[in-house]
Amino acid sequence: MDLLVGPDSDDGGRWQACWNGRRFRCAVGRGGLIAAATKREGDGATPLGRWPLRRLLYRPDRERPDAAWRLPSLAIAPGDGWCDDPGHPDYNRAVALPFPAGHERLWRDDSLYDLVVVLGHNDSPPEPGLGSAIFLHCARPDWRPTEGCVALAPEDLRSLLREVGPEDAVLVTDLLPPQG
Repeated sequence: MDLLVGPDSDDGGRWQACWNGRRFRCAVGRGGLIAAATKREGDGATPLGRWPLRRLLYRPDRERPDAAWRLPSLAIAPGDGWCDDPGHPDYNRAVALPFPAGHERLWRDDSLYDLVVVLGHNDSPPEPGLGSAIFLHCARPDWRPTEGCVALAPEDLRSLLREVGPEDAVLVTDLLPPQG
């Protein structure tokens, strides 16, 4: 099954995710939606397309493993990062910190990466510059856009994680089906 992500038909400035008859508010990249073929590192856009749910990363001091989780899951630690440097051989891969090239820290002071689902965008194999670290993660309280990820309210993400499995995906589309 797919978690559909796209514009809210009732409000052009908002975004929605649809799963199994339910709708959730979500946030997408500051650059809006973009065709996956034109996605570039640092453009802030969320790539259109179907992205498999690879695995769940969680911060163990803030989130407890749930027996209902069906995604492969891994606790993160303060020394975990993700390479976003297109010139490095570990581009779009998990890395250990300190790391000599451009990267994101997975262990953050805010709560955005307390739960992170790694999406299968540009990962098989990664092509330099076509986008990295495209995740499904927790949204900011003010719903500010992401750097290209999809973000849900923490309670909605927790609920979703009890239902999704490795056979599911996020489908980012520019047109959601009507409600009802």
